[in-house]
Amino acid sequence: MQAFQARVDAFDELVAARLGVNRTDLRCVEILMTQRTASPGELGPALGLTTGGVTAMLIRLERLGYLRRVPHPEDGRKVIVEVTDEAMRQVAALYAPIAEGGHRLLGAYSDAEVELLTGFLRAVRELYEGNLERVRGLD
Repeated sequence: MQAFQARVDAFDELVAARLGVNRTDLRCVEILMTQRTASPGELGPALGLTTGGVTAMLIRLERLGYLRRVPHPEDGRKVIVEVTDEAMRQVAALYAPIAEGGHRLLGAYSDAEVELLTGFLRAVRELYEGNLERVRGLD
């Protein structure tokens, strides 16, 4: 598991460098690719950033063309953050071979084996989530 995590971390670091962003910026783009939109107020806690940190990150990513801020449809005083098609294209080009390879790997397993693997990964994620809270509480 540690070797796997180290390779994922190294790959994400390389992708961030190729895109000209830091790891937190990359995580923001990933969140927006999954959700399509988010408010700055949602991004702060998800990324562990202060309000000022979120603002600085949004300015950087907007200048690079990776996101845009648009007026909130129901409250014109607020903004919604959207990922751009260009960001989607660039990130997809870097991660697509990983996704395709993962699909091929999973194709070699039976449905029961995939279920077992999925359960294991879900349990490991939950283990980490619980320990995130534990370590945060140490302050």
